[in-house]
Amino acid sequence: MTVDLAAVADNWRALARRAPGAACGAVVKADAYGLGAAEVGRALSRAGCRTFFVATPAEGAALRQALAAAPAEILVFDGDVEDDAARYDGHRLTPVLGTLDALARWSRHARAHGGRRAALMLDTGMTRLGLDPPDAAAVAAEPDRLAGIELAFVMSHLACADTPHHPLNAAQKAAFDAMRARLPAAPASFANSAGILLGAGFHYDLLRPGAALYGLSVVSGRPNPMQRVVRLQARILQARIVDSKTPVGYGADRLIAAGSTLATIAMGYADGLPRALGDCGSGRIGGTPVPLVGRVSMDLATLDVTGIEPGLVRPGCVVDLIDDEHDADALAAEAGTIGYEILARIGGRVRRIHRGGAGG
Repeated sequence: MTVDLAAVADNWRALARRAPGAACGAVVKADAYGLGAAEVGRALSRAGCRTFFVATPAEGAALRQALAAAPAEILVFDGDVEDDAARYDGHRLTPVLGTLDALARWSRHARAHGGRRAALMLDTGMTRLGLDPPDAAAVAAEPDRLAGIELAFVMSHLACADTPHHPLNAAQKAAFDAMRARLPAAPASFANSAGILLGAGFHYDLLRPGAALYGLSVVSGRPNPMQRVVRLQARILQARIVDSKTPVGYGADRLIAAGSTLATIAMGYADGLPRALGDCGSGRIGGTPVPLVGRVSMDLATLDVTGIEPGLVRPGCVVDLIDDEHDADALAAEAGTIGYEILARIGGRVRRIHRGGAGG
């Protein structure tokens, strides 16, 4: 997998320009959606990003080490600090708190250690993480629940921003504004990648793009304005011309016509290539589409490369599974999933090559 770090940085700048009155952070959880959080984080830091979001304290600790002395606040979405406060302190991590119990634990820790920062997550309609309206009302009625805590941000998360006209977008915004109005004044963060594209009313003080940084399409039915970032290639292990009608792969449920040329590649579902791509996915050789045939197995997949120049299908040649013309979203559509899952599931056996990052 080749990752264009310059394109990641350009995507971040493009999103930041959409909200000149707000700061632009970056979501680099799940190893920057599988692209490499250390390399992506450093490239974004050089581009000017100062606020990063990860899912777990372990991700935050690794990112802090990668960024070294670069100025950055690292916020952890899974911010319950029970039994983990020392890691937050040691790596200068900021928890995102979404329950009254987590808030109480961090307040006790903060009061015992001279104060600490935290973000507060509000549930405005996604029903996933965050203080619901009664819990937020309890915090508003009892300000001592925040004793010792400096609020970095008050946050929420949009459920349907990828569908711009969905009524839940406006309903969540109204709920967010109403809940914030009762809480102590603090900067606000609401817009994920798709939320940024909803317009200025959703921008508030801090943007939180994730998928858009990595070139994924985030709004249904609209052209993707982001630069492509990823190229995924697999090496051909063996190519053959079949001399009779023959089955391919496990189950023998796909028959290939006599005279067809097949190429088997060194990538399977253990590498993140979805098993669902069998008989419906595709790759590209020299820009020409070639279909996946038979089932995707753990380490291997087979493509029908009939008609492709023989010199391009020898062992050691490569097949593009993701490129500018057949991107992660296109591969995801063939597998019946989303580009986010395609990138995040690309496994550790796939070598990452990072390019274009020297200048951010």
